[in-house]
Amino acid sequence: MSTAVSLTSAASDALERGPAPFDPDGHGAPLFKQLRRAYGFDEVAIVPGNFTVNPELVELGLDIGGHHFDIPFMASAMDAVVDPNFAIEMHRAGGLAVLNLEGVWTRYDDPRPMLQEVASASRDEATAILQTAYQAPMRDDLIARRIREIKDGGAIAAVSVTPMLTKRLAPIIQESGADLLVVQSTVTTARHESNSVEGLRFDKLFRDIHIPVIVGNTVGFQATLEIMRTGVAAVLIGVGPGAACTSREVLGMGVPQVTATIDCAGARDYYFRESGRYVPIITDGGIRTGGDVCKCFASGADGVMMGSPFAATAEAPGRGYHWGMATPHANLPRGTRVAVGVNTTIRKTLFGPTSRTDGTENLVGALRTAMGMCGSHTVREFQQAEMVIAPAIKTEGKIYQFAQANT
Repeated sequence: MSTAVSLTSAASDALERGPAPFDPDGHGAPLFKQLRRAYGFDEVAIVPGNFTVNPELVELGLDIGGHHFDIPFMASAMDAVVDPNFAIEMHRAGGLAVLNLEGVWTRYDDPRPMLQEVASASRDEATAILQTAYQAPMRDDLIARRIREIKDGGAIAAVSVTPMLTKRLAPIIQESGADLLVVQSTVTTARHESNSVEGLRFDKLFRDIHIPVIVGNTVGFQATLEIMRTGVAAVLIGVGPGAACTSREVLGMGVPQVTATIDCAGARDYYFRESGRYVPIITDGGIRTGGDVCKCFASGADGVMMGSPFAATAEAPGRGYHWGMATPHANLPRGTRVAVGVNTTIRKTLFGPTSRTDGTENLVGALRTAMGMCGSHTVREFQQAEMVIAPAIKTEGKIYQFAQANT
């Protein structure tokens, strides 16, 4: 007798009775799982408020682990976006830039020739060149040097590492004088199962180091809540939306940013009621225009982290290109080199003045204006702004713009 299929008595009786039962409404077979609708930037709109506020009167500050930033904008930890000089300039503008400590800036005394080689490579060659470049060993002395360069420029030194190397590098990072540590991976959780030696545990990490730790990335209520309970200073939100990231294509993983931000903002507020400690959330990735920025905050974000808009600045070291942290992965690269050109500066991107009508410059001005239109004096007030599902928000009445763009 074959044992390939084994039926319980109840299952056997059900088969004998005939076809699978239908749902109570008689519309079809029972569902294996129920899918909910999730929304990205292009599918929602912010509803104006019942009164307005002058944009000059709104407050945009962001506080993370005892550090205050005048504007809630962060630059992504990408080798082609942030180097020590960029971090200094971003600090002077009032925001924060994060340096990737596992990238070329801690592998080469001078990575500029390698960055030029990547920028000059064909599309098909770029990833292979990056994989080779990232095989050079990381150097502890360069970790200390890069942090010192940022600090010598008067800036807050924020640096990023992956969970795999956090335990080894955290003491070096703290001893070198870093102000903020970002522990960042494609998906981060407070609980992780492995057959290897015990992985990173944030509660143990916080007993060994005493600098604020930002953790990412998450997209769900429960995972975000559990991470906040470990004592982190802030959480990055977003899996796969970045222009250079291909995790959604390679792994099929991710949640559109509006829904992800709303869900994680719910976790933040729940944890605040539970503990009395406010942990900011930073929407990270997929943000291109002022409209995207404003929708992040209206969805519940306390700050935003961006790569592509800053990669296009003259201060960025990537010469008009950038790539994600997972692009050089030796076995499963989940990113690609993206060309954005060099067509702006940090200050124009953030503050203007601009003659562009596509919303890619003066992002701070856009946020101030949107907050004023909703009658919001603070970011916390703007988080309560009404939003609507609006799939036609980008196309309604815009036929002449589309016609001009195609001529």
